[in-house]
Amino acid sequence: MKPSTFQLRRFSSAATPAMTDPVPSKPSAPQNLFGRNSNPLAIPHRTLIEPKGQDLDFINVAHSHLIHADWEKLKSLSSGLTQFRVQHILLKTQKDYVLSLEFFNWVSTQNPNFHSLNTHSMILHILTKNRKFKSSEAILRRLLGPGNVDLQPKLFDSLLYSYRMCQSSHHVFDSFFKTCAHLKKFRNATDTFCRMKEYGFFPNVESCNAYLSSMIKMKRLGMALWFYGEMRKCRISPNVYTLNMVMCAFCQLGELDKAIGVFEGMGKMGFKPSVVSYGTLISGYLSKGLVNSAMKLKSEMVREGISPTVEVFNALINGFCKDGKVPMANKMFGEMKAIEVIPNVVTYNTLIDGYGRDGKIEMGLRLFEEMGKRGLKADILTYNALILGLCKDGKTKKAAYLVKELDKAGLAPNASTFSALIYGQCVSEKPDRGLQLLRSMIRSGFGPNYETFVMLITSFCKCEDLDGAVQVLKVMKESMALSSATLAQICSELCGKGDDQLALKLYKEIHTRDLLPEGFDIAKVITEVPQ
Repeated sequence: MKPSTFQLRRFSSAATPAMTDPVPSKPSAPQNLFGRNSNPLAIPHRTLIEPKGQDLDFINVAHSHLIHADWEKLKSLSSGLTQFRVQHILLKTQKDYVLSLEFFNWVSTQNPNFHSLNTHSMILHILTKNRKFKSSEAILRRLLGPGNVDLQPKLFDSLLYSYRMCQSSHHVFDSFFKTCAHLKKFRNATDTFCRMKEYGFFPNVESCNAYLSSMIKMKRLGMALWFYGEMRKCRISPNVYTLNMVMCAFCQLGELDKAIGVFEGMGKMGFKPSVVSYGTLISGYLSKGLVNSAMKLKSEMVREGISPTVEVFNALINGFCKDGKVPMANKMFGEMKAIEVIPNVVTYNTLIDGYGRDGKIEMGLRLFEEMGKRGLKADILTYNALILGLCKDGKTKKAAYLVKELDKAGLAPNASTFSALIYGQCVSEKPDRGLQLLRSMIRSGFGPNYETFVMLITSFCKCEDLDGAVQVLKVMKESMALSSATLAQICSELCGKGDDQLALKLYKEIHTRDLLPEGFDIAKVITEVPQ
């Protein structure tokens, strides 16, 4: 029977009852998925007042239109929607999550004010107990977006109080925790985790991995390791991905022994180290300069039937280049091509930089050509490595030509580009051109670092152009504080190279121009430098 126009008009004017206050529930603990013997808090229960009169009529009519997909008739009722009515319609449709989500989204298009934390909680319960986690996370992402800083505890309470009413599952809290982790809302994620534990809910290992991954990406390594400890206390079994991230955190903190301990303990936990496990530990060895240990681990990896990836080869090539063993790096490069591991831009950049620093830039230029033939697009790091290598070799004209090529390649020079060019002018004993580049660098919005300033000041001093050195000091003073300690370090470097007289001349020039930092003592500097 269709409602009359009079009935529809009456529906829109009904008052909106609210949820009742929490009522005591039987102290029944939630399902303990991990077999833990704990004493969780009883889940509080809040009931929704039963609809009567106009509210009941409206809900029944709207529900009828909804299940028959009669959206036009439903739209005619939209002016009579209230948060109370929306909640009851969601409860009536909760066994059909598709229908519930369609209605929830439709209400959002009619008037977002018809939604509250309670309606959001209901749809989250409905979706997660049906394991529709992507849809759940999409709603949570919108809800927890920028600006909603204090929403997390309120939403948790709303989910908790509506848990029994929606006959929900632990998945709703797991989804909440994981979304906070993905959004890098670490305080919210941590608070959610701690409150979940109070009620006997625990996230699954995949959600824990999402939290660990976000923490490590943000370099919050101590927090990541704390959380791993909490996982173990809660008897949440880790997997290989978890252990790889724990190893990564230890390696980044320089605690290689602990990373090795995790790696060696994988077998006892029933896991076989993956290619990422080996790669992480190899990078850890290389960060400590232990190239031989890294190579031994690579050999072990191959014996175990695990083929090294491009990332593993890149780490080894970088380790050899840093160790000044460029021929060994090139050997790795040959090996990776022999077993058909395709080099990427990182591989070439590392080798080009290694050859440039080793004074063999011609080899770097050959690799640059090879990149093009392989269809790899050079980036700014490629060009900077080539420019620095050419400048080290005194080939500043070729370096300048490459700078012009940047524009054609759709790239722009950065601070490293300018620093390399300044270095080239210093090598060529043309610090005045270096000073021009320094000023261009600053005009382009890049801040020179301490090393660039010192390099240019030293170059001017060696050319006995003290006025130029002072000009650089003036520019330096505008960019960073010229303290007594900074000037002492500059003079110490000059003295350390046997240029005591240059240091004295520079001191006198600075003193004459009234640029001397307070408390600077040149005699002390010269005395303290080992001869």
